[in-house]
Amino acid sequence: MPRALLSLAALGLVALAIWLWGFGGAGDLAAWARAGQAETQQAMARLLRALRAGEPGAMTGLLTLCFAYGFFHAAGPGHGKVLIGGYGMAARVGAARLSALALASSLAQAASAVALVYAGVFLFDLTRQQMTGVAEAWLAPASYGAVALVGLWLALRGARRWYRAAVSRDHEHGPACATCGHRHAPSPEEAARVQGWRDAAMLVGAVAIRPCTGALFLLILTWKLGIGMAGILGTFVMGLGTASVTLAVALASVTLREGALSRLATAEGRGLSRALTALEIGAGLVIAALSLHLMRATL
Repeated sequence: MPRALLSLAALGLVALAIWLWGFGGAGDLAAWARAGQAETQQAMARLLRALRAGEPGAMTGLLTLCFAYGFFHAAGPGHGKVLIGGYGMAARVGAARLSALALASSLAQAASAVALVYAGVFLFDLTRQQMTGVAEAWLAPASYGAVALVGLWLALRGARRWYRAAVSRDHEHGPACATCGHRHAPSPEEAARVQGWRDAAMLVGAVAIRPCTGALFLLILTWKLGIGMAGILGTFVMGLGTASVTLAVALASVTLREGALSRLATAEGRGLSRALTALEIGAGLVIAALSLHLMRATL
């Protein structure tokens, strides 16, 4: 993408962020998302009864509603968008990789809902209210806490990188020793590969800890109606609906990051490295602050 176009797109995203958090747009969006979830959940209950009765088209209608519920769920305030968007700003990860992480996180969250419900039903004999209570009272704060820790870790990693660059600015060491010819450290490519897998595991795990309450409702109701497989399939379609929003957030964060880098970084690689490090520290601190704020609201 040309630099001017990239900068224009980044400015548009900044304007959107100002509207969301400076002019009450986030509250309006959250209210719209809650209303959409409530209406979709009511229609879902009606379609489940039609599905149990064997009415034609009921399964297609149910899956469509599941996707819509996932979309409305993700459109409101949530930890997944904070983490995916913040990580997209903090690390220079490609759009395709970040999109894959967003999709994997949403599907892992669906899998955690299935695991919680069927473990609760068969192993612990929990009621729907008890399972929802576990999700809201324990798993929600745990998820926000995990996301905050990821943010702090990103900020710390950026600070360490800044410090190492400052103390070793006048001399560089390659992966192989000039004296003995042996490698005493991994190559930059190997280090990035390990870091990438570690980051992916942390991101997916932090999002997946807290299952969606709508998915719990669907799974418990379909289990009671004797159509459990429809509930499991609907839960993963719900995850795809959630992913449709987190994918948009992932692409927006990559665009915003590259637009910022085109302004902050100089032509030399050192300028680019400094700009990336500053973004990693700043984004990590923002992730931690937002997550702690959301966690406090659940306690």
